[in-house]
Amino acid sequence: MKVAIVGGTGDFGRALAKRLSAAGDEVVIGSRDADRAQAAAEELGVEGGPNQEIVRGADLVVLAVAAGAAAQTAKSLARAIGATPLLSVASELRFGDGCVRPGSEGPSVAEQIADVVPGPVAAGLHSLAASTLGGNRAPDEDALVCGNDPGAKELALELAAGLVAGSALDAGPLANARALEGMTAVIVSLNRRYKGHAGIRITGLA
Repeated sequence: MKVAIVGGTGDFGRALAKRLSAAGDEVVIGSRDADRAQAAAEELGVEGGPNQEIVRGADLVVLAVAAGAAAQTAKSLARAIGATPLLSVASELRFGDGCVRPGSEGPSVAEQIADVVPGPVAAGLHSLAASTLGGNRAPDEDALVCGNDPGAKELALELAAGLVAGSALDAGPLANARALEGMTAVIVSLNRRYKGHAGIRITGLA
């Protein structure tokens, strides 16, 4: 699979590119700054370029920019992305009073993105941290993916299966992205309190 990672020079994007490349996928990372993308790509041993270019010809686009910029970035790339499936991995978080909370009570980041791109949108990987994803071993975790379009969700599940030592699991329709994104706040809170690297394992499935 050819995967284009928009925001591929950030911590999560770089970790994702490293893991996908090791799994045998063709990876190209993008940035608004072409030179920055190329420098990161050379370091990671993948291809790189401007966001507008790297999304063309991909089987799956992963939007790995910060939550606050995700919808606007998707909108600016909508024509270039076209009908290509997109995977949203961002979670909106609020920090304050020593706590981490989910973002606004409105639509999820993934649902906001689905409103501005013509192709299908899936959401997932919210429980995976860059620090564990970029390690030498696949994280001993499950990965959850949701979406309304079966084809987009299948591609996202295929990608997720190559990232973790556990399972890639279908978590239902895109509306469930609100819960998956909120789960990031729970995991970050656990990591802060217990000084650890929490992940998710789902039990009781056949």
